[in-house]
Amino acid sequence: MHATPRTPRRRAHIAMIGAPMVSHVRPSLDIVRELVARGHRVTYANDPATAELITPTGAELVPVPSELPFADGDWPEDPIAAMRLFLDDAVRALPRLRAAYDRDPADLYLYDIAAYAARALAEAQGRPLAQLSPTFVGWAGYEDEVAAHVWKLPGADAYRARFTEWLAGSGASTLDMDVFAARPAHTLALIPRAMQPHADQVDTDTVTFVGPCFNLREEEASWVRPADVTNVLLVSLGSAYTRQLGFYRRCLAAFGGLPGWHVVLQVGKHTDPRDLGPIPSNVEVHSWVPQRAVLARADAFVTHAGMGGCGEALLAGVPMIAVPQGAEQFTNADRLVELGVARRLDTADATAEALRAALLALTGDPEVARNSARLRADALAEGGTARAADFVEGLMEGLVEEAPGPR
Repeated sequence: MHATPRTPRRRAHIAMIGAPMVSHVRPSLDIVRELVARGHRVTYANDPATAELITPTGAELVPVPSELPFADGDWPEDPIAAMRLFLDDAVRALPRLRAAYDRDPADLYLYDIAAYAARALAEAQGRPLAQLSPTFVGWAGYEDEVAAHVWKLPGADAYRARFTEWLAGSGASTLDMDVFAARPAHTLALIPRAMQPHADQVDTDTVTFVGPCFNLREEEASWVRPADVTNVLLVSLGSAYTRQLGFYRRCLAAFGGLPGWHVVLQVGKHTDPRDLGPIPSNVEVHSWVPQRAVLARADAFVTHAGMGGCGEALLAGVPMIAVPQGAEQFTNADRLVELGVARRLDTADATAEALRAALLALTGDPEVARNSARLRADALAEGGTARAADFVEGLMEGLVEEAPGPR
């Protein structure tokens, strides 16, 4: 829930520096909306394609074009190649950010984990900053357990050398690449703590878990559950892994006509619903659905186990069939299974028979229901949007001069 809008004693200019992937933009939006409602001026630097997401929050879009493949999802499989894309984007973004913010500096910078240039900008200006993480954060031992393996890959040395060279001319005060790429002094983790690997080894002096941030009541109003259905199943592979015509057809075979179940199938912008073949009467098919609103009234969720969807489902208390597609989704899927709220099916194993059996086993298990209810209560207790906005305002105490009028 939102905190009650109020006129702050100190009105600040807060800048959010983002990355254009939908899964990175959405987690920040309600925090931005809440900060605007509290009377702050918020600017949001991101690719112009994100305007329809950002401008309804009341933030001012600062257009910073990106060449990341966020529109078509054509990301390289090689981790170092993917990291180079983000570094190249940071190199291009920094002069554009300077052009906007050197003449209009923010009192505080918030930034997405993929927006490297934001830290360089804030350090060059001597301004405070905080990172917003839409996924899990590092823990004690992360460098040895995970990062060390990445630095052994072909091309890693050249990547590190280029990053170090860029830092030297960026204006940043932190010139050690490993330190710069590590967590800053303040990070808001926008995920349920339950989804964090090795949560007991995370430095809570620098990381604050607030859980998913959005207005539950507003979201719930955007989708209406049919009055005559017993159970609702949502099927969605998010926004980046939607070229899965065969999988969608298997879902229709698995759940079409299943007694007592109404199915909401999201297929994304790259799949034509006409290619699915006959649509069973208990299935509605859409290119996009208001996922949070559907989950608020759903009884189960077939998901690719992206962190955003996992958090939304945990917050709604909805059990999941996890069909991971890439990146951290395999780790997320296994974590959901560990938590006792999911079954994992890899894509090759997700036959119609396996999907149907998993759904019936999952929703017929009282232990899964108890685990889902407990984790929902835990996620709600983390505070969400209101706590995140309180945290941001707390960082600015004593930094911003009294300014009751517009700036």
